[in-house]
Amino acid sequence: MGCNDSPGARASLAAVWLAVLAVTAGCATRPVNEPITRTDPASGYRFETREQTDKQNLVVLAFSGGGTRAAAFSYGVLEFLRRTEVVGPRGNTVRLLDQVDIITGVSGGSFTALAYGLYGDKLFTDYEQRFLKRDVQGEIIARTFNPANWGRLSSNGWGRSELASELYDEILFNGATFADLEKGKGPLILASATDISTGARFLFNQRVFDVICSDLDSVRLSRAAAASSAVPVVLSSVTIKNYGGTCNTITPMWARPFIDTADPPRPAARAIRSMKAEQAFGDGVRRPYLHLVDGGVSDNVGMRSVLDALEIFEALHDAGLRSPFDNVKRVIVFVVNSLSSPPINWDEHETPPGTVDVLLKAAGTPIDAFSYEATELLRDTAARWNALRRIRNSAAFKDNKDPEVAKALRVPDAEIYAIDVSFPALADQAELDYLNRQPTSFVLPPEAVDRLRAAAGTIIMASPDFQRLLKDVGAKIVAPPPP
Repeated sequence: MGCNDSPGARASLAAVWLAVLAVTAGCATRPVNEPITRTDPASGYRFETREQTDKQNLVVLAFSGGGTRAAAFSYGVLEFLRRTEVVGPRGNTVRLLDQVDIITGVSGGSFTALAYGLYGDKLFTDYEQRFLKRDVQGEIIARTFNPANWGRLSSNGWGRSELASELYDEILFNGATFADLEKGKGPLILASATDISTGARFLFNQRVFDVICSDLDSVRLSRAAAASSAVPVVLSSVTIKNYGGTCNTITPMWARPFIDTADPPRPAARAIRSMKAEQAFGDGVRRPYLHLVDGGVSDNVGMRSVLDALEIFEALHDAGLRSPFDNVKRVIVFVVNSLSSPPINWDEHETPPGTVDVLLKAAGTPIDAFSYEATELLRDTAARWNALRRIRNSAAFKDNKDPEVAKALRVPDAEIYAIDVSFPALADQAELDYLNRQPTSFVLPPEAVDRLRAAAGTIIMASPDFQRLLKDVGAKIVAPPPP
């Protein structure tokens, strides 16, 4: 037996190894978002500071969660819009992708949204290899079981999501921060997570960071993606330092008529509740840390922000007050929902499903139900606005002088197009079955990635609302994507 194999030597080696782990554990610190002492509504990464050119069309893409399945499906939407050119009524040719103003991203969808905001057209050269067709999940697991990371993983405030964030930074974001997004000319990217303490939605934009008196520009995109996709239990929460109460937080001008009222007007009550939940983040004394998990817990299709904005828009219009959307004539929303419905055969057997299966189903069912409801709420709003406008513009109403009736019919003139981009819209049953079988994970076979991308374009082309949009704006497709 060699001297290095003696029990004493092995014990000494173990002691040294434990000491190394203890030292590395003590040195492990998460990135800390920087504080600010004053807020400036005219600066930072927010909708109000993006280039506005009196737009009449507001185009929003809402990317749902769902791991690589969601990332690939939403990427397929970007590819379709990029390859599709339309000729407008003035004879000018434009790419549909260049008309997008806002992209909301949740969990898997946040990777595609953030990466497009960062790289623009450059994304289409290597996103497949860098992320979509990569075993990201396997690499996270490998790093978790690498002894070199055990010390850091055992330290306070540094968990598996921080490890994942480092990986995302290396393979996709290259150290970029929201300052890099602010410099870009592309659409506003709104990645969302969930405050695990209250269940409130947490948006990565400067308006929310004003509430916690912090500088969003210094936050890495990889941490936003990690927070948005931090599935509870599987991954740790991402911790944000809360400095709320230490700066001159300013309520946006358009929100002031409603934020302090005890009885907010309909239909803006839900939107005001969301805004008050954001304001509650500002108690930095009692809540010095915010722990963020997967955005899908609070809104899996990224539609809550869209619905809130429309409710505020309507309430301001009803009150005769100004809003950021006063010149908008069309609100065009692509609801990109990668929700899958894999077949379940539990009812065919006497033996009940296992504990893990039940927990996953119990957690997923409410999320899936709200995903459906969010799209239907958008459609209901569109139908209600259209119906009230028809009444207001009818010959019978012109002779009505009742101010209460006039007030009841005071809705925005904007037309809403709810373009549903989801698996059930596929006419090909075999393809639908295939996509529904794809799991929610961060690794998929290359074939699945390609078929998800192709399905996105097929669904958009078949959408009645998309075809209605083309007809209403007098546009026709001159360069459709290949089948």
